[in-house]
Amino acid sequence: MPLDAELGKTMLQLITSRYDDRHWRKKIEKTLGLPQSGVGDPAQQQIFMYLKIGLKAYKSRRADPDSWIVGGYATKEIIDRAKFQPQVVGPDITKDEVSFLGTDPGKEIDEAWWDEMVVSWFDVPEEEKPVEEEGGEAAESESAAEMKTKA
Repeated sequence: MPLDAELGKTMLQLITSRYDDRHWRKKIEKTLGLPQSGVGDPAQQQIFMYLKIGLKAYKSRRADPDSWIVGGYATKEIIDRAKFQPQVVGPDITKDEVSFLGTDPGKEIDEAWWDEMVVSWFDVPEEEKPVEEEGGEAAESESAAEMKTKA
């Protein structure tokens, strides 16, 4: 299940406020490597993609794996551009939707929180199938197996 609006906001705050902290740099790079489908809110998904594309390092696409320029002036410039010109993120993004960027989410956001966030990014609830469907599918696969052995 994708991140809800609150988790998405906290994740974006983490990326845009702790990029100069060496301790968080690798975790931020790993977060930027995740698929955008893990962000549930459409506006936050646009912000995430803007950061992901804007922080992409200029490297050979054939020889080197994806990497990001996290830290330093280039990262600050990407974040400031989003805050002061939200239309570069997306045509329907407002200043209110990017106002929280660069604000530290608080001391309670630590490695354990980050680990839980990554798990929830990929956590897909399993759909429960009615018992009748499962039995019907099993019967069909058994008959298909019997047909293969006869052939």
